[in-house]
Amino acid sequence: MSRTKTLGALATVVGFLAFVEFTSGVIQGYYTPMLSDIARNLGIHDADVNWLEGAQLMLSALVVPAFAKLGDMVGHKRMLLISTALTAAAALVLPFTVSFPVFLAAWALMGFYTVWLPLEIALIWSRSRRMDARSTVTARAAGLLVAALETGAIIGALVGGALVDSLPLTVVLLVPALMVVLCFFVILFGVKESPEPTGGVFDTVGLVLISLALVAFTGGLGLLRLDGGLVNPWSWAIVLLGLVLVVPFVLWELRREDPIIDVRMFRSPALGPVFLTAGLFGVSVLGAQAPLSTFARTDPTVYGYGLGTTGFATSLLIGVYLIAMIVGALLFPMIARRLTPRVTLIGASVLVGVGFLLFLPLHATYVQVVTNMVVVGLGSGALVAALPAAAASAAPASQTGVATGLTNSVKTVGGAIASCVFGIALLHGVSGAAVEGTAGSFAGYVTVWVVCGATALAAAVILCFVPKQAFTDRAEVEASEPVLS
Repeated sequence: MSRTKTLGALATVVGFLAFVEFTSGVIQGYYTPMLSDIARNLGIHDADVNWLEGAQLMLSALVVPAFAKLGDMVGHKRMLLISTALTAAAALVLPFTVSFPVFLAAWALMGFYTVWLPLEIALIWSRSRRMDARSTVTARAAGLLVAALETGAIIGALVGGALVDSLPLTVVLLVPALMVVLCFFVILFGVKESPEPTGGVFDTVGLVLISLALVAFTGGLGLLRLDGGLVNPWSWAIVLLGLVLVVPFVLWELRREDPIIDVRMFRSPALGPVFLTAGLFGVSVLGAQAPLSTFARTDPTVYGYGLGTTGFATSLLIGVYLIAMIVGALLFPMIARRLTPRVTLIGASVLVGVGFLLFLPLHATYVQVVTNMVVVGLGSGALVAALPAAAASAAPASQTGVATGLTNSVKTVGGAIASCVFGIALLHGVSGAAVEGTAGSFAGYVTVWVVCGATALAAAVILCFVPKQAFTDRAEVEASEPVLS
């Protein structure tokens, strides 16, 4: 009876958290169809919309490790509430400003929503501490949360595209803001706090050091994307400064008993490959989104490549991809139970790699592109669900929030690097006609497909070196403190 009650309570928590992830998906999909409308409302060029993405990625990379650590220290629900309140406040600013700097700041602050999934996985892991098959339960819950996220992204994209054509932009931008406000009360009244927070002293110096490194690194990448940035030595110098600043951060963290990020986790035979896989996965899941959309919209009768799809047809392509991600997320725990999480992760990475490499011979028709995206989506959905759950199961008990948060942070950094590289690649070799039409070069798109395919396959190879029983309940004891010594 006790076990039944525990399962029921956990299922209730997962249900409430699924609504939170559904809202997260709405945020990620809702604004995409109206970015041009937002640009016109703010009086900026379409190219300046890239600053919105870059600013939010940068903030995400900063807040996830901090909030994940605080979640372990003072409670995952508490930090989930704070991050939701901050996201809601930022979202409520967007409908009522026509100032680009204010809009940019608010848009960046909405990046606090990226900490929701890591905190939720850590909360579920801590709440299931007395259950059998703890890793399996967490993996199933992660799959459901990711399915809710991707469902929200699909519905958000469709609803956002429909509303922006029929309602004033101010009203349209209020919809996701009100949903985030509702999320706050769902968490407040529907979710219980994770038991036994670890406490401790927050590593403020460590946060400042890693913040400086990430701001310099991502800021330098942003400068590289500007006109002439690639040949500007100051852009490269700032990127290099960001990398150099990681050294004092690591040295400081190694001396701390309770660091904000236990860098020794990167030496774990189970966790190290997970973090590296997350970074390589970020290349495709974050960095390739815009190139795939613009390739579909490119008119083949003008440029000789692309699909020439309408906005609605492109939305359907994205929708099929997201549905494939939902299927992949839901299939992961079932396949992992029959095989092992490690083997399933390897298979998911291979699917992503093969799907992108299929673009090289198969990119001329809508059906071909849809087929490729289904393959990529199945693998991507499994990875989105599996990586935080794998990190939680392999991390020490006092570091589950940090470990799950690190998968998100490293993924974000991978996406930021890829976004810069792909932007440069798409500009390389563009003809005069393409410049006027804002189309990227075909060689650039080939570069995107090759890099995404190669990094995914590299992740599969890296995961082969993970211990065979990693991320399983049998490995739970082995994955605590001894793996970090």
